[in-house]
Amino acid sequence: MEVLNTLNPFARPVYVMVKPAGSRCNLACHYCYYLEKGNLYKDQRNTVISDELLRKFVKDYIACQTQREVLFTWHGGEPLMRPLSFYQKAMHLQRQYANGHVIDNCIQTNGTLLTDDYCRFFHDNGWLVGISIDGPQAFHDAYRKMRSGKPSFRQVMKGIQLLKKHEVEWNALAVVNDYNADEPQAFYQFFKDIGCQYLQFTPVVERLMPHTDGRRLAHVKDKGEWPLADFSVTSAQWGTFLCGVFDEWVLQDVGKIFVQLFDATLANWCGEEPGVCTMSPTCGHAAVMESGGDVFSCDHFVFPEYKIGNLRDHTFLEMLYGEQQRNFAQLKQQLPRLCKVCRYLFACHGECPKNRFLTTEDGEPGLNYLCKGYQQFFQHVAPYMDFMKAQLDAGRAPARVMEAIRTGALPYPEKT
Repeated sequence: MEVLNTLNPFARPVYVMVKPAGSRCNLACHYCYYLEKGNLYKDQRNTVISDELLRKFVKDYIACQTQREVLFTWHGGEPLMRPLSFYQKAMHLQRQYANGHVIDNCIQTNGTLLTDDYCRFFHDNGWLVGISIDGPQAFHDAYRKMRSGKPSFRQVMKGIQLLKKHEVEWNALAVVNDYNADEPQAFYQFFKDIGCQYLQFTPVVERLMPHTDGRRLAHVKDKGEWPLADFSVTSAQWGTFLCGVFDEWVLQDVGKIFVQLFDATLANWCGEEPGVCTMSPTCGHAAVMESGGDVFSCDHFVFPEYKIGNLRDHTFLEMLYGEQQRNFAQLKQQLPRLCKVCRYLFACHGECPKNRFLTTEDGEPGLNYLCKGYQQFFQHVAPYMDFMKAQLDAGRAPARVMEAIRTGALPYPEKT
């Protein structure tokens, strides 16, 4: 353990999100940044992880962990394009190589391919299932289409009903875009209505560029004034959306419904690890492995220059604790002076480097596109975060914030 701690610059668990079906998906969401990743491997026959590579992945992933708990995260594309037998085999290998570790599994799916058999398997083996759904039907179907062009909402809801039927633990991941961002109250109420207790949402921010090697979306290293994709949320929308959802949550759902971004904000307010890389001081501990074994620094940086190796040639220990990944982790700390003097730097740490493509008024590069939205949000929630931090410091539940608002000890949230 002494050696591992010396090699590990993060002193936290290692996560590798694996793509068992690569970028293959039965949906063709308009804003998807991952479909085009298939162009990286268009000359390869096999676009799914082989049995031999699966064995090596499970064995090496468990072996590289510095803590007793190990979390396997299955992602896509659409991971349910692999048969149930694939995941049964994965669990057999996990038991074979566990070596005293406690192993958990989670899977992120669009929900349209869920069946009774899958749901029984997830329930019986304690899997957490993440469902990608963008809110009420009109919001969801605006961009999340089947490959045929038909809407997907009804199929997703059928999948959620199957999860409920089999008592599978699930959460929702919603992409916030130019369309649903303008209705935060309706958005949040929908998730309450369908019984979602764990909610993540992520802003979609993508720039378009002339087609280059099959790419239509730019990333942070692409220079030039590339136009924003029309589905991107604006910074002002993002700030107003966050404030609107927070106002609903803080009045009645603290401690009942868990919103990842609000939990991460409170954690940073308290000086604790936020548990989500975009809001952490450093990143680089969560890599992604493609179906052929290529490992990249991050799910949003699957570009050739961010490839850190292939599992067939290197161990996770070599790749994730190596110099290239350590350098990648420091991207989070490369901030313009405007960020370094910001009073809310502690709360966002500059957010994700992929969104840092603006320049400041002084001409310094590296300003996050969503900066003004986050500033609006942090200023709006500061009194409530201060109160909840004080409650936690005193050993009391942060949910007391709701009573404080009702009794007038805290101001009633002003609608943004």
